[in-house]
Amino acid sequence: MASSTDSSTAVDEEVRRLYERYQSADSDKERREIALEMGQLDGRRHADIYAALEDE
Repeated sequence: MASSTDSSTAVDEEVRRLYERYQSADSDKERREIALEMGQLDGRRHADIYAALEDE
């Protein structure tokens, strides 16, 4: 279970980093690129959740 918690912490840190980058972005193009990264991260989080549910 610790690895799940460690993984969640790492993901939370990545989300925080992306959000900070988004907030400080200078252009719409840069914000769009960061938003796409956020979407990819969200997709990975959902895949992890579904995989965990299948393992139960």
